[in-house]
Amino acid sequence: MKTWKLVILDGERTNPGDLSWDPLRALGELTVYPGTAPEEMISHIGDNEIVILDKPVVTREILEACPSVKMIALFATGFNHIDIEAARELGVTVCNAPGYSSWAVSQLAAALLLEITTQVGLHSQVVKRGDWKDTSYFCRIAPGLTEIAGKTVGIIGYGGIGQAFGRIMKAMGAELLVYSRHPHPELEDEHTHYVNPERIFTESDIISLHCPMNADSAGIINRESLAKMKDGTILINTSRGGLIVEEDVAEALRNGKLRALGQDAFTVEPIRPDNPLLSAPNTFLTPHMGWAPHETRARLISLVADNIRGFQDGAPRNVVNG
Repeated sequence: MKTWKLVILDGERTNPGDLSWDPLRALGELTVYPGTAPEEMISHIGDNEIVILDKPVVTREILEACPSVKMIALFATGFNHIDIEAARELGVTVCNAPGYSSWAVSQLAAALLLEITTQVGLHSQVVKRGDWKDTSYFCRIAPGLTEIAGKTVGIIGYGGIGQAFGRIMKAMGAELLVYSRHPHPELEDEHTHYVNPERIFTESDIISLHCPMNADSAGIINRESLAKMKDGTILINTSRGGLIVEEDVAEALRNGKLRALGQDAFTVEPIRPDNPLLSAPNTFLTPHMGWAPHETRARLISLVADNIRGFQDGAPRNVVNG
């Protein structure tokens, strides 16, 4: 029976030590690198046949220098950092991991929105600082508390994550306007309607981005689309930083077109000190962690193991370059 050679190029990102690699070790001879710098790619891949990674960029040059590679298994759903055409030409199967983080990312999107509308952190500080005792009333309320019930929530990208976020919003009493390049009419109901992006921009009180990053979606939130929005719109982005033009969003936060921004991904990561969102008002920024609960990462490892097992058995699944 053949023994496969597998290598993980950036294992620390998915498993910093709180999970087991056993589902992958069971599939062959496994080497795990915590991380791989660009100049280390070829040496770390070496003569391995299955390359497992999250963020390292795989170019044609790397693939041509590593002819033993038969499969790239991604710890990710997105694959724009892989030269897909080169992989196809060279007979390398590329498999992604769709759906593993739908609930986790939608949970973060909801958490960012609830922090903006309910301000739990701010009110906790009011109590801890002792400010509450300085009022003659039984309560102390900061301005800006907002109900989600009755609001119109626009969701751009209505795949697994968008749908999960939509279910949370409907449970809280919101009306949904949703956009997807591939609509599923059976998902419409009296509170959920497929519309074009223009209606989402003009009619939504809250807009949440859950679409992939591609030529159509890059910079979809820009000066022009922001101008169409209601004054005081709330924007949530837990998808990709490049979906927004950060300078335009920062300006919209300063002039009040946007009430607040909740964001988990940025055009350059880690975020640069000169990113305009850092100095903009009413921002709630997290370090690309929506995908990362313990349960979600364990599910990811299991899913990638299933992808590799399918490839080894001659029945690859979740192939993005087939």
